[in-house]
Amino acid sequence: MSQVTCDLTVSLDGFVAGPNQSLEQPLGERGESLHRWQFEERETNAAEIEGILAAGAFIMGRNMFAGPGPGPWGADWHGWWGEEPPYHAPVYVLTHHEREPLEMQGGTTFHFVTDGVEAALDRARDSAGGKDVAIAGGAQTARQFLAAGLIDELRLHISPMILGGGERLLDGVGDLTLEPVEVSGTGLVTHVRYRVLR
Repeated sequence: MSQVTCDLTVSLDGFVAGPNQSLEQPLGERGESLHRWQFEERETNAAEIEGILAAGAFIMGRNMFAGPGPGPWGADWHGWWGEEPPYHAPVYVLTHHEREPLEMQGGTTFHFVTDGVEAALDRARDSAGGKDVAIAGGAQTARQFLAAGLIDELRLHISPMILGGGERLLDGVGDLTLEPVEVSGTGLVTHVRYRVLR
């Protein structure tokens, strides 16, 4: 049976992005350093990277698609992901601004959802072909799904660094009950897979 998963890399102090996020630094100051494990230890962490991208559909927030800032995007702005994003599946972007679907190379199509997390989840499930639906981030999107009790499995990739500020993952999500299922890691990351109990 398919489930709703969420993979996020966090600092030891619980941040998924550093302070002062901007169009020039979408992950904030030092935020890109969180993800060193995906590039410097790619082979060692191949199973976790594959797991992040194995879903049949994805949901992300507007900042994860295109960075912080108010207002709608220009029609020529295709987000941070380049011409061939890594998802190769439908991606539902939570936003307040309507936009036509954006087809990219490699099978990724960004769909823009303006009527909330449950509507995005319904659409993602319909298009996932029986596979899992992944909440790709960022922190605010993950918090909304956690607070609504809509995530089955939370996979944290903990980077051994302190950001000291930025976008914190678990603020305001309520009283979660998490059951650790698996722990592994390398010098740059500790992977912890939790089942979210309801």
